[in-house]
Amino acid sequence: MDCCGPDKPCAGGVTPSAQSSVAGTDALVPDGAARLVLLIRKMDCPTEEKLIRDRFQNMDGILGLQFNLMQRELTVQHNLMSVDGIVQGLEKLGLDPLVKSDSLDMARADAADHHDLSGDYRISPLTWMLMGISGTTAIASELVAWTTGVENSWPVIALALIAILTGGLDTLKKGWIALRHLSLNMNFLMSLAVIGAVAIGQWPEAAVVIFLFAAAEMIEALSLDRARNAIKGLMAMTPDTATVLIDGVWQSVAAARVALDTVVRVKPGERVPLDGVIVSGQSTINQAPITGESMPVDKQTGDSVFAGTINERGGFDYRVTALQSDSTLSRIVRSVQQVQGERAPTQRFVDQFARYYIPVVVILAILVAVLPPLLMSQPFQPWLYKALVLLVIACPCALVISTPVTVVSGLAAAARSGMLIKGGIYLEQGRRLKAIAIDKTGTITSGKPAVTDVIAVHGDEDQLLQRATSLARRSDHPVSVAVAAHWAKGADALFDVADFEALTGRGVKGRIAGESYYLGNHRLIHELGICDAELEARLDALEKDGKTVVVFATAQKPLLIVAVADTVRAGSAAAIADLQSLGINITILTGDNAHTAAAIGGNVGVVDVHGNLLPEDKLTAVDELKTRYCYVGMVGDGINDAPALAKADIGFAMGAAGTDTALETADVALMDDELGKLAAFVRLSKRTHAILAQNIVLALGIKAIFLVLALAGEATLWMAVFADMGASLIVVFNGLRLLRSSRAN
Repeated sequence: MDCCGPDKPCAGGVTPSAQSSVAGTDALVPDGAARLVLLIRKMDCPTEEKLIRDRFQNMDGILGLQFNLMQRELTVQHNLMSVDGIVQGLEKLGLDPLVKSDSLDMARADAADHHDLSGDYRISPLTWMLMGISGTTAIASELVAWTTGVENSWPVIALALIAILTGGLDTLKKGWIALRHLSLNMNFLMSLAVIGAVAIGQWPEAAVVIFLFAAAEMIEALSLDRARNAIKGLMAMTPDTATVLIDGVWQSVAAARVALDTVVRVKPGERVPLDGVIVSGQSTINQAPITGESMPVDKQTGDSVFAGTINERGGFDYRVTALQSDSTLSRIVRSVQQVQGERAPTQRFVDQFARYYIPVVVILAILVAVLPPLLMSQPFQPWLYKALVLLVIACPCALVISTPVTVVSGLAAAARSGMLIKGGIYLEQGRRLKAIAIDKTGTITSGKPAVTDVIAVHGDEDQLLQRATSLARRSDHPVSVAVAAHWAKGADALFDVADFEALTGRGVKGRIAGESYYLGNHRLIHELGICDAELEARLDALEKDGKTVVVFATAQKPLLIVAVADTVRAGSAAAIADLQSLGINITILTGDNAHTAAAIGGNVGVVDVHGNLLPEDKLTAVDELKTRYCYVGMVGDGINDAPALAKADIGFAMGAAGTDTALETADVALMDDELGKLAAFVRLSKRTHAILAQNIVLALGIKAIFLVLALAGEATLWMAVFADMGASLIVVFNGLRLLRSSRAN
């Protein structure tokens, strides 16, 4: 069964049609290419993207162009000796570029740091004043024309000209630039419509049209900034200063200057400025900015703390483990910002549709203006007016901007809830999941088992446990950690271990006092050929009680049985039931024995349970699930389960806060150990897809209605502008609903 397709991610989450994750890469770029990143502060719409692409894509030395409209970023891969030509070319297009980074000239990039590179849209007092004059005079021209019944009198023309010059000069300038570069964009079409209205004597309408367009563009840019800055709000939670110990004195210094291993003090009520590990004191900390947890978490010596979290109760000192720029919060923000340029399946469809939409409507407008007067002897002016209305309707901005603003809002909403989604494709495709495979240890269970039984088979129990612990302390497997923790006589009483070796999926082995020993699971004992009927019965009895059993043995005989039990996480059963209510099949995969796996599965309501699995067995299990359910997720720790995570359509890493590997390898990183976030992710994906569909229907529906009204002669120019820009605002605000829902959650 082949589940891949143009809009369905294959193994690893990569779609056949999306070899590059960032929009605009037309070819594979050589590894040695120079890289220029520019902030285009006047790039809000595909209008500007098309203008830039038409200007630069065929320029010698340009190897690739990547556009991120939501961040107003343009990335250029090139092999030029200087980027001055690129910057000057953008300035001639009137796009006000600023260099964010330049691999050719790091000094130039550093100098750019002194500029405001936020990309936020700001309206100057002068602009507000000019827009006020434009709106007032445009309305006044309409009132004078309506009261006098003359639309081309000198008072009407004078008021209309003032409105056009104060509110529409920037649009007309952009339209002229587009004309010079033969680019069919909204500014050109709007300028043409205004000039056409003036040519046929519709001065008041030309004034109102240009004012409405300029005002709507301002509102749209301000609205889009809400989506752009949604994730940036997280960084505002990190304090600018930290109280550090310098020469025995506690001093306040800039957090950005604090070095690794510095000791920082946090008082009750303060925010943690940097990531670190507590060295003295204890407290409860609100970790919502990182994990989305609603309840504070108890912290004590040895526990990790994260920048941006809130110290609620006691004071503590901690050692810094990451610079401010490398904190978990900073990495979350960077990750979301980087994936904002990616195209989700719906977005790729919309972009492709818009490419053909404008030329088709423009050709239709030309035919409407020309054919009726030529073929049916109709008067020219009414049909020209209808054609001008069609030109306004030709703008696809509402359609194209609807998808990125929705996807970015969804990514930001997820980050606020403790879910780091590594691209719009995973956010949109999460709704398609039909099965999720979950690694048991550390996800369904706490991952902190404790010893419940110690049974000597041959020899003295205490001496055998001493040797078993000597082996166990060399391993970081949860069962080995439990065995080592059970030893109460201190590390000094343990033996040195030589030739230590981890046996993947089985246990460990090593030499103690010149003799080889093994500490492993049921599978290992069978492979050694020392599991007789009596031992088999003992092991089965313990495993049926839901315990994980390891045996300390030589190559000739078993010596000691140690049973450990892992506790099921509170809420695991409810979280799995929630997923099942969404129609998702749950499968448990574990390296534990089949009896223990079945017992855990029974506790949480899962029937499909697979035990005794090696990492490659989990990979095979995920592959089999894909043949049955097509879209499959895998939940693991991001390290040991890496092959299975990569094979799944969407890989989830649990408890990823502060874990570099999990943040890098997973498609979706759940920042805490809350399994319930899986269902929240699926629901967010469903809401995102629903809003994407609503926006497409709204944008196309409004245009279809006005297309019919224009051809019937019932739509005016200002109505068309109002409808077009109104549609843009509607879809933007509709997409922003995802941000409001994240606050409610």
